[in-house]
Amino acid sequence: MIRLVIADDHPIVRAGLKALFDLEDDLAVVADVGTPAEAVDASLRENPDVVLMDLQFGSTQSQTGADATRRIRALDAPPYVLVLTNYDSDADILGAVEAGASGYLLKDSPPHELIAAVRAAAAGESALAPVIASRLLQRMRAPQVSLSAREIQVLELVAAGRSNPQVAAELFVSETTVKSHLAHIYSKLDVTSRTAAVAAARERGILR
Repeated sequence: MIRLVIADDHPIVRAGLKALFDLEDDLAVVADVGTPAEAVDASLRENPDVVLMDLQFGSTQSQTGADATRRIRALDAPPYVLVLTNYDSDADILGAVEAGASGYLLKDSPPHELIAAVRAAAAGESALAPVIASRLLQRMRAPQVSLSAREIQVLELVAAGRSNPQVAAELFVSETTVKSHLAHIYSKLDVTSRTAAVAAARERGILR
């Protein structure tokens, strides 16, 4: 029996997923929770095989699904984490994979695809939605337009209106380092300003 924890801030989504999994003889939902902290607690308490994790949990939550994924994967004998989200930007995908997620699916995935992904994750296999797999392959084939995880972090903060000193403070780096990252970003995206970099990154699906 594959033991599942569902982590999503929408009760209706959790109820729908639970109803779907209850139809399968080999899947059992042992907890459904609405915050990243509760997801970590349930992973400790319920000893699940797989945690189905959303990435965004509302504006009141300081943690994201990627933060919770990192904490869960750091546990002794951790469960596998399968991200189920609406977001498919490079920043979201890279953040989740680097946090230790075994798979990444979008919420519009067909039910049979989701069930197969849960089983694959429980078996220790990678489970990526086709659109996500193609996005990662595209990054590998076109590294000249791929930003590093740190460069994406810098650009996300720039897009949120942060100044260079503010970006440096949030990422615990020097302002010189921030300027260096921006120079690399401008070069990779073939732009000359912060505004143009953000626009180009959004156009290419790097940022939301």
